Amino acid sequence: MATGINDGLAFIDGIGDIDFSSGTGDVLHLLCTAGGMSFMFQDVRYNVGRGDYAIITNTGLVTGAAASHDFDGIVMRLSETYVASLALRSNYGVTGHLSLLQNPVMKLSGHDFNVCLDAMRNLRARLADDGHIFREEMLQHLLMAHILDLYDIHARSHAHAKVPQRAAELMERFIRLLYGGEHLRCRDLSHYASLLCITPHYLTEISKKASGKPATYWIGRFTLHEVTKLLTRKEMPLSEVAERLNFASLSYFSRYVQKHLGMPPSAFRNRK
Repeated sequence: MATGINDGLAFIDGIGDIDFSSGTGDVLHLLCTAGGMSFMFQDVRYNVGRGDYAIITNTGLVTGAAASHDFDGIVMRLSETYVASLALRSNYGVTGHLSLLQNPVMKLSGHDFNVCLDAMRNLRARLADDGHIFREEMLQHLLMAHILDLYDIHARSHAHAKVPQRAAELMERFIRLLYGGEHLRCRDLSHYASLLCITPHYLTEISKKASGKPATYWIGRFTLHEVTKLLTRKEMPLSEVAERLNFASLSYFSRYVQKHLGMPPSAFRNRK
């Protein structure tokens, strides 16, 4: 069960109440206070224990979520439009977002855990105060303060260079193209550079500055997520999988899978 405001900000009672299958675009914040849980995010399994803070930047990329019998925590769901409405001015959001796509789990110190716990409890309590005339504005400011604390926690443990405003905007547009499924149509770097009206070299440069990875890494990351997801659907012929992902031929698709997953599609599909 979830309680929230206009479906933009909500607190969820437990992991079992999260519908990951319909959550594309949502952002999930999870502070574990007891026990543990795990989940697959873009085909990598992550474990969350007491004192960990997980930020899943797109719940539609999550599979296989499971929690221990003694799991407890605070789970907050934010819609993509609600996050965008906050209009935080810090460019660190892009850097942090890309870093969280690589590892969505932050290990907190005792002090940082208490800071986050107090903030999450306060947000949940004030969300229930529906008699407050300025409730929505109050919640937005409390959430922005919490997010800036998270930026601070994350930045202290990750050494990324500051990204200029223009580069941050371009990277945000680039990642939005991938979330929108552009990688299903084309995986060529020059295609994305053309859509962004910049050179492939510049796109690579700003991607490395923002995330430590070239733009081709992110194209491949999103592509492989889709590849592995479709390969689990054993009723779908491999030729159809290749066609859906816009590979020129089944043999080209097979070579791509062999190169990136270390085995041919049929072997990956039938692995135990």
